[in-house]
Parts: sequence; C-alpha cells; structure tokens
Amino acid sequence: MKPRITVIGSLNMDFSIRVPRLPRKGESLPGKGFSMVPGGKGANQAVAAARLGAEVFLAGRIGNDLFGDQIVDNLVRSGVNTNYVVRDLAKSTGVGLVILNPEGDNYSLVDRGANMAGKAEDVAAIRDTASNSDMLLLQLEIPLNSIKKAVRIANAAGVPVILDPAPVYLPAKALFPQVDFLLPNQNEAEFYTGIKVTDRISAENAAARLVLLGAGNVIIKLGNQGALFHNQEKTVYFPGIEVETRDTIAAGDAFAGAFAVALVKGGDIISALEYANYVGALAVTRPGTQSSLPRQKEVEQFIKMKKRYVSTSKKGSSDGAKSQ
Repeated sequence: MKPRITVIGSLNMDFSIRVPRLPRKGESLPGKGFSMVPGGKGANQAVAAARLGAEVFLAGRIGNDLFGDQIVDNLVRSGVNTNYVVRDLAKSTGVGLVILNPEGDNYSLVDRGANMAGKAEDVAAIRDTASNSDMLLLQLEIPLNSIKKAVRIANAAGVPVILDPAPVYLPAKALFPQVDFLLPNQNEAEFYTGIKVTDRISAENAAARLVLLGAGNVIIKLGNQGALFHNQEKTVYFPGIEVETRDTIAAGDAFAGAFAVALVKGGDIISALEYANYVGALAVTRPGTQSSLPRQKEVEQFIKMKKRYVSTSKKGSSDGAKSQ
C-alpha cells in the first residue's frame, strides 16, 4: 500500500520573471523568462509527495476563478486527492509574484487571497482522513487557528506532524512542542531564534535553540549547503549536492515532501533526510514551482548518477595519490 499523507495548506498561482538584478526605486527593469505556474507551499508539498509515490490528500481554499481551476487540474494530474479543496465564492485565489536573479535565488511577494479565508470546518471535514494518515504536513500560509486544530487532530490520533514554519509568524512558536519535525530554512531559523544562520556551526546553534523552545526534531534547510538535523540525542550534517542551480523557489517544498514520503515508507530519519537532500537538489536544476518537482524514477536516476560521480571521483583521487 502507498503511504498516506495529509497536507493542509495553501494553493497559489505563481507568476515569475527573471531579472539581471533587483530594480531600484522607480526603475522599470527589463526581464525575461516569464512563467505562470501553480504554487503555494501546501500544494507544492502535496504534489512533491504524490509524485514520489504517496497517496496524498490536500485540504485548502481556492477562489472561484480561472486560476483556481488550473491549480486543481494540475493537482489531479499529479495524483493529489482534491476532495477537500474548497472553492471560496467571495475571495480570489492566492497569487505569488516571484523575481529570480541570475543565480536562481528568489524574492517573493504573496497575496494569500482565499487561503486566509479558511475555517475550522475545513479542517474538521478532513478529520477522519488525517487521523488515518501516516503523516500530517503543515505550513503557515493559512490561518493559525486552522493549523492548531489540525495539530490537535493529529496529536489525538497519534499521527506524526511535520511543520514547515513559513512564512515566519511569531505566535507559531507555541506549536513547536506539539509537532514531531520542524523544517525551517536559514532565514526562518534566524527569525525564531535570533541566531543568524550562515553555515553549519551557526545552524547547529540555531537548531539547539529551537529544541530549547520545545521542538523535538529540527531540520534546518541550508540551500546549496545542504541540511542539518538536530535533536537532544544527535546532530547530523548533510552536505549540499553539487548541481547547476536554475530556480530555488520550490526546493524547500520538494525537500519537505520527499522527507515525509521517505519517512512513512519505513526509512529512519537519517536515510529519509539523505533522500530529501537529493530531491531538493534535483528540484533547483529545473525552472518553476510545481513544474520543478521530480517524480520517483527521476530521483532514483539522479541519485545513481550522483553516487556514481562521487565514486568515480574518489577512485580517481585514490589512483592519483598512488601514482605520486
């Protein structure tokens, strides 16, 4: 049987454009490579998990507009169950505006629209499905009360919870002791701890602070530097996978979805994080949000290629050392 994952979160339409640099005040700067693709952290993580082999149920809100139709169509094509996606007649579908620089770094603005009109009834509707899932995956792009209700449902049913604490929201710190895995990126870790995260050492310090705030297991996503895992028993660093970066916008969501799938498939935390590290790296080699999220076979081929490259490189280094 496929692992069952419930995602409660946001659904957006993302508009992105590439620019040579960020514009100055009052400047009209020519860009290129415009795209319009489905996004939103909830929908992204749902698609990531579904494409990697999980049975995924998504709860969230869209507007009564064309963007909502396109988002749902893409979710269905990706294998996500959308029975709990509510169409809001009074709000527009959420939108994201993304600027990409030549290095693939992203700068985002979001109008959450219907995402912030979510109600407790939306979460109550998915109670039975969530309670019988192997994992609950959450972010912070929907009302906090909805997230709190979802966490209570999961805790009561003994379902593990992954929280991606983005976008940053200080009251969300109260949830840290109630979730099993906390997945901030560098900026989010700095926001919640006051520790600027720039490398492995500062990530360890921030992760330790998050554990003191009640988080049981902390995974800090470090972009091209990889990821760091920390709990009260151990700290493990996962170096970044060397790739050519095109677009980082959905890398964190690819990582979260992959970690959830690998973990509920029976893997231990460390092997699940190794897998997620590869998936996040593969995602940044592709443009777009959900369009960048890989499928299971693509990930398997990517891992084999990278491991073969590392093995060949080590052999070459060894042979070179012998010849000197």
